Amino acid sequence: MDPTLLIGLDGATFSVLDPLIAEGHLPHLARLISGGVRATLRTTPHPLTPPAWTTLMTGRGPGSHGIFDFLRSELRSGGAYFTLNNFRDIRTETIWTIVSRLGGRVISLNFPLMAPPPAVNGVIVPGLLSFRHLRRNVFPLELYDELKTLDGFSSQALSWDFEHEKKALQLIPEEELEPWVTFHIEREKQWFSILEHLMRTRPADLTAVMFDGVDKLQHGCWRFLDPAWFPAQPNAFERKMRDLCVRYFHELDGFIGRIVAQAPADARVFLASDHGFGPTTKVFRINKWLEQLGLLHWQQEGGTGGPRTGAHYVALDWQTTKAYAPSAATNGIHIRVEQQPGDGGVPRAEYESFRRQLIDPLLALRDPADGTPLVKEVLLREEAFPGRELGHGPDLTLVMCDHGFVSVLDAEPVIWTRPIVAGTHYPEGILIAHGPGIRQGETLPEQSILDVAATLLHSLGETIPSDFESRVMQEVFTPEFAAARPVRTGAATISVGGAPVTAPSTDEEDAEAEEKIMERLRQLGYVE
Repeated sequence: MDPTLLIGLDGATFSVLDPLIAEGHLPHLARLISGGVRATLRTTPHPLTPPAWTTLMTGRGPGSHGIFDFLRSELRSGGAYFTLNNFRDIRTETIWTIVSRLGGRVISLNFPLMAPPPAVNGVIVPGLLSFRHLRRNVFPLELYDELKTLDGFSSQALSWDFEHEKKALQLIPEEELEPWVTFHIEREKQWFSILEHLMRTRPADLTAVMFDGVDKLQHGCWRFLDPAWFPAQPNAFERKMRDLCVRYFHELDGFIGRIVAQAPADARVFLASDHGFGPTTKVFRINKWLEQLGLLHWQQEGGTGGPRTGAHYVALDWQTTKAYAPSAATNGIHIRVEQQPGDGGVPRAEYESFRRQLIDPLLALRDPADGTPLVKEVLLREEAFPGRELGHGPDLTLVMCDHGFVSVLDAEPVIWTRPIVAGTHYPEGILIAHGPGIRQGETLPEQSILDVAATLLHSLGETIPSDFESRVMQEVFTPEFAAARPVRTGAATISVGGAPVTAPSTDEEDAEAEEKIMERLRQLGYVE
């Protein structure tokens, strides 16, 4: 197989990278772009980390691979249950196992939902894990003790750290910003050190690492990174934070340069982000809006009119609630469809008309501050997420005017303006490609994240599975390369099982670790 390198930059956007390149802070990225190609990379219909990276890893959309959120939830006779998604919940094969089946070796570092890891011909160190679970979720198992011998190794830094992100990033106090950004510089260094070690000791055909600090910085530090929001006359704190954020990107650029230098001379290099980023100032409290329409009702304590038991959707009155949003992360409304007469929900025959009665009022919402539309678009799930798993997705997905996440909390006002601008996920990510057979110095038309998996397989010299939804980005390659290596279709991917949703773990350690990850998701604004 031809050596191929994938560097994931979670949330990277050219609107931040281009000014930094122009100022000379990212010389290695500048070199890769000038000697290769760049393109905007359109993400999944809703720009969220788990479905987007899973789409990149599987060559399938969320309606096929089944990942729509950090959480998987369902209603049962005893109420609502939710659990964190993991590798068992991905319903399609990943590129790591595909390459392994074809005889290639892989390195996969820090990609989400890769725990518990599959057995591959190579190495997997998953992302989105508590440090207590890291040891037992690397593959192969003996790798953990090997990594512990590396200078400066820290499982806490590799894992999702909870002490450095005690506050919601959109509202993180100014005194905590500096140590928090510094922590992410050190965290990226940890992942780089592991990759450097593995590339030297266990070289692979497909080598992949994902750096996620880009996303974390942009959530909380957008006002320091976006030239449009950085003040013309910054105060001392703003200048200091801007310099620190620039330092993060400069350090990351150095890691990228060293990774590429260590790769084989004939390696093709791809850089991709799961989504882009941009500013957000508006918050739509969607469950409060549904309550005001009489479509959502909370359980009561002490009889009718008593205080509510909580703001999370598990505390809803399921007999009377017809529509609800379980998660801030998906911007999705779920409609309860009646399964049997009398069990609550919308009668099946009325589903389409009920859904339409929600769409029109959503599109009619206006920002009370300036009268502009609040909701840009409302996506139907069968159009946004076609596939056999679409039933797990929201019935309606909201595209907000500034791409912000909704709020599911029971609070007023329904439409709220943030006191300080925050960063949020935008649909336009990045793609950069460089190496033998790659065009040079060109900006390509917009590409799709769905097509990264097929393009990586093609770069390796392998066939594209017949059941892929992914296509090879022929625009990336030179005409000579395309002529010498025509795209070939091969056997379908193998079927994989999926674990059903279960109630929260009864194992004390597992439950504690899962709750800590849930707390961090709350801090990031994905869960409320």
